[in-house]
Amino acid sequence: MSVNAEQVKQLREKTGAGFMDCKNALSEAEGNMERAIDLLRQRGIDVAMSREGKAAEEGIIASYVHAGNQIGVLVDLRCETDFVARTDEFREFGRDLAMQVAAMEPRWIAPEDVPCEAVDHEREVLRQQALEEGKPEHIVEKMVEGRLQKFYENECLLKQPFIRDDSVTIEDKLNELITQCGERVVIARFVRYQVGADEE
Repeated sequence: MSVNAEQVKQLREKTGAGFMDCKNALSEAEGNMERAIDLLRQRGIDVAMSREGKAAEEGIIASYVHAGNQIGVLVDLRCETDFVARTDEFREFGRDLAMQVAAMEPRWIAPEDVPCEAVDHEREVLRQQALEEGKPEHIVEKMVEGRLQKFYENECLLKQPFIRDDSVTIEDKLNELITQCGERVVIARFVRYQVGADEE
């Protein structure tokens, strides 16, 4: 199917992916914009997996201080080359991450970073809630697993809906950036400071 330049432009604006990547995704999706976006996201995941063993030792420390100077965030965002670290897209993603952490207060980067004790505690709390709601034992476990996913969405940066567009997650945005730059990109760590809040 032939794809026109306006469609490619729209997809580029939505995803930040390269011209040829957008054109190919639209052709494969037969002009369906949503399917093309999904294809680009999947390619980002594929690129990330193929580059898993590569060292990500370049990058930036992105920062954000909220109006009123009461909340400040630092994010250590890494990539493979200094060239990518200097791009506007990489730096913008770093700023967006810092704003996300300021606004949404994640405690961990990914579900696999959550300590086992915290997961076990949350699972037990959710199990008790389900039992107190009078749910039969055989569906309690399914409910607990479903609600545990909600816990990860609240507490893990990668699983949170993006504050600028809640139809995508931070993980989706990360995969878009990986597709765009063709390198491994890693959120190495973050720290959030708030005046009057004690450190954990």
